[in-house]
Amino acid sequence: YRAGAVQAYTEYRGKRDLREDLAGKLARFTGAPVDADTELIVTPGTQGALFLAMGVNIASGDKVAIVEPDYFANRKLVTFFDGTLVPIPMDYFGAQRGTGLDLDRLEASFKDGVKLFLFSNPNNPVGAIYTREELEAIGKLASRYHVKVICDELYSRQIFDGRPYAHLRAMDLIDPDDLITIMGPSKTESVSGFRLGAAFGSPTMIQRMEKLQAIVSLRAAGYCQAVLSCWFSEPEGWMDERVKAHQAIRDDMVKGFRAIPGCEVRPTEGGSYLFPKLPPLKVGLKQFVTALRVQADVVVTPGTEFGPYQDSIRINFSQDHRAAVDAVGRIAQMVERYRA
Repeated sequence: YRAGAVQAYTEYRGKRDLREDLAGKLARFTGAPVDADTELIVTPGTQGALFLAMGVNIASGDKVAIVEPDYFANRKLVTFFDGTLVPIPMDYFGAQRGTGLDLDRLEASFKDGVKLFLFSNPNNPVGAIYTREELEAIGKLASRYHVKVICDELYSRQIFDGRPYAHLRAMDLIDPDDLITIMGPSKTESVSGFRLGAAFGSPTMIQRMEKLQAIVSLRAAGYCQAVLSCWFSEPEGWMDERVKAHQAIRDDMVKGFRAIPGCEVRPTEGGSYLFPKLPPLKVGLKQFVTALRVQADVVVTPGTEFGPYQDSIRINFSQDHRAAVDAVGRIAQMVERYRA
């Protein structure tokens, strides 16, 4: 707080010494260099980074490929910028490894004129992690068809079961000027209130994002930027314990959902969400979600926010262990009350 108090007005893309420190940390974590002066911008949260990255890449009518399901703001931002949504399905229940992204559909969309592809890894809401082979395929297709890519890696530090995680930017498959990676300390590190994110990669995009940020918000709050000095510098063992605690909550919630007859759920591989598929109900999803909130005191996001998922809900498990498990129990009771 003392450091932040003296830096209210920083460069639009973030205070330089903080960017230098952060560039080194992000380079080590992702396995590819980051130039603090030309390839990095600090933003008001990763939501701000998404807005800027999409805003400088989408013109009216541009085709934009998004994964279904994926972070709900993606489709809203494409629509806001008057782009044309091109959904690419993900068979997350059928995939033996990885996400089950339909790579044939992805290539067909690229052939058909898609200019931008964005996805989250780990996926939000499913929590599936893209395999190295899937990422290599994405990289090769993007390079072949000259498609720009935005990779949202917000939850890339919260990986469960010791699973391998690969960074697209480290594979050297895409023209560096066509790729932006987005990260932030809001979720895994629980500092969402400071509204900090980072976008790094393409110098051309970063330059344009800075110009847009100067119009929209000037900068990420200078007072808050000081928090970035703590990112990737947590006490030894802190992150391991945090991931372990989240994994234990995930395991118990998965058991609870699987105990509901007719309910399917894929265990989250990374992130803070589960995306269970519910059995048939005698009410619509919107009504059921409202009933959960009013009658059971459980807040979830309807699956329709992520695509055509009329039978699914997203629930966050980054909370008290007992409260999370109890919430699943109340969902089970509501499912039985409204079962078709």
